[in-house]
Amino acid sequence: MNYLAHIYLSGEDEDLMIGNFIADSVRGNQLADFPEGVRKGIVLHRKIDSYTDRHPVVTESKNRLRPEFGKWPPVIVDVFYDHFLAAGWEKYHAEPLPAYSKRVYKILKKRKELLPERVRGFLPYMIYGNWLVGYSKLSGVEQALRGMSRRSRFNPEMHKAVDVLKKQYEGFQDEFERFFLDLQAHVAE
Repeated sequence: MNYLAHIYLSGEDEDLMIGNFIADSVRGNQLADFPEGVRKGIVLHRKIDSYTDRHPVVTESKNRLRPEFGKWPPVIVDVFYDHFLAAGWEKYHAEPLPAYSKRVYKILKKRKELLPERVRGFLPYMIYGNWLVGYSKLSGVEQALRGMSRRSRFNPEMHKAVDVLKKQYEGFQDEFERFFLDLQAHVAE
């Protein structure tokens, strides 16, 4: 799962939300540097990732991409799944996605001192480009994957996966919906 799903799965707890959002930029030995609620969010993020990586439905999605994209399908599927969450947002949350995203950005800016340097570096671009809402459109998915490709040493051209998504949209959407029900139940536990 990518940024939107991790934030959403944190519920309304700001500390949990921040921890879940920053977890990829926090090493294990840095965990003690954060307040308890943020630590819980970091741990939640890691549990979500572990569950996601082992889930058979996610494996189906990754296998659709593996022949063409080698080792990058886990990253691509994370973005695809954020797309389906954003595109179907009204099924998951009563607050419209633009308002929700604006509120999340406000929380992240207000608590900026808790964000690792790397996250502080990209947060203004995230807000300016409104990435959370951008996931709802295929152009936003392509832009997110293009940015990831640029930051990779191997320039894997992940943005080309949008063509696969367009051709197999219903299949990926079905996989997301089946998986996300399981993930929500797992997080609730």
